Amino acid sequence: MKKLVVITGASSGFGKALALEFNKAGYPLLLIARRIDLLKELKLSDTICEKVDVTDRAALESAIRKAEGVYGKTDLIINNAGIMLLGNLETQSTEEWQRMLDVNVMGVMHGMQIVMPDMKERQGGTIINLSSIAGVKPFGNHAAYCATKYGVVGLSEVARGELSSHNVRVMRICPGAVDTELVGHTTSDDIKAAYSDWKAATGVGSITAEDVAKTIKFAYELPQGVNLREIQIADTRQDA
Repeated sequence: MKKLVVITGASSGFGKALALEFNKAGYPLLLIARRIDLLKELKLSDTICEKVDVTDRAALESAIRKAEGVYGKTDLIINNAGIMLLGNLETQSTEEWQRMLDVNVMGVMHGMQIVMPDMKERQGGTIINLSSIAGVKPFGNHAAYCATKYGVVGLSEVARGELSSHNVRVMRICPGAVDTELVGHTTSDDIKAAYSDWKAATGVGSITAEDVAKTIKFAYELPQGVNLREIQIADTRQDA
């Protein structure tokens, strides 16, 4: 059997596409999400589904250790769970800022910290963190979201340098605009409407979550000595 793959935020969007892609290739999976009913609806073989909020480090570690007891140590963790609450810095609530920081940054750090010691000891393993094009480029009404995704880029690069001598890979994936539930998290109807208008005007909409999942699987299945440190993947029509 292939080695264990852990995917957070696996109930929809990139996470769901990743679960289907890696399951199709025969990997045993631990799927993490708050909406466990959606995980179970996938009915995937060799898969453990756990209802966990990634901001709860103890619960996340408990789920990972449970899966490792069945399938062996984690060879790949994909820290995908995230939320996008777009808003103007001047008017957006601090509660929305904090929620994004807790999920998008602390959640990623929890996942990394849980698997790092074993990977270092085994001299192998891969950590893949989902950032965003908004983690390398600024966008209007994205201030707090950009802060979290730039944060993921920074922490991923620091961890990559620290783990490189232990033959552990850290990759960051920076998708552009893709049709997922993310935009729906935003509480401002005006911002959501403007986003839809921008997509309609530019024709952006070709790239899918499945495209992103296939790219991530390709990067992971390269030899352990090959590390695609950062992948920016976006619709060809997206100019930023």
